[in-house]
Amino acid sequence: MINTMLEGGTMPRQRRRACLALSVAAGLLGVLFAAGWIGGLRINTTPSEPLGLWHIVPLTRSVLPGDTVFVCPPDNAAMRAARQRGYLRPGLCPGGFGPLIKTVMAVAGQRVDVTDRVAIDGVPIPGSRIIEKDAQGRSLRPDQSGMVRPGEVYLHSDFMGSWDSRYFGPVPVSGVLGLAQEVLTYAP
Repeated sequence: MINTMLEGGTMPRQRRRACLALSVAAGLLGVLFAAGWIGGLRINTTPSEPLGLWHIVPLTRSVLPGDTVFVCPPDNAAMRAARQRGYLRPGLCPGGFGPLIKTVMAVAGQRVDVTDRVAIDGVPIPGSRIIEKDAQGRSLRPDQSGMVRPGEVYLHSDFMGSWDSRYFGPVPVSGVLGLAQEVLTYAP
């Protein structure tokens, strides 16, 4: 029996088939992942927007207030500190950040007032209350009030604990990857 297994009997053949099947499955999974990535599919695992599968839809027009977008955060000190605190996921954006899914609340020329909440052109934004500490008790500082400059957008999420422009200010519109379209999501 042992000689049969060592000489290419049924056990090694079964093992080879299992290894081949696993290799093929892993390869197919890799191809599906790459095709989804190239095709603009992303998985959201943060509570800022519904959890699940999203699609990046290329923009053929200017970004408008109310658009929900995928955006690469700028590679700056505030974003690197946010990554260290765990607010940002790793990804393929410059600086090694993952793209954010946020709603554009203001574009160039609009006035943003930050007090205990955010107002755009004098209109308070629902769900924009400023919190002073994160979930781990670390201090948060809100961004300053001011006009959104050309080439920038002001981002927001209704989720109270969202890391958005309330804290990091406007971001370059050049970081917008496209509109965020839900494919298969779940909102708890």
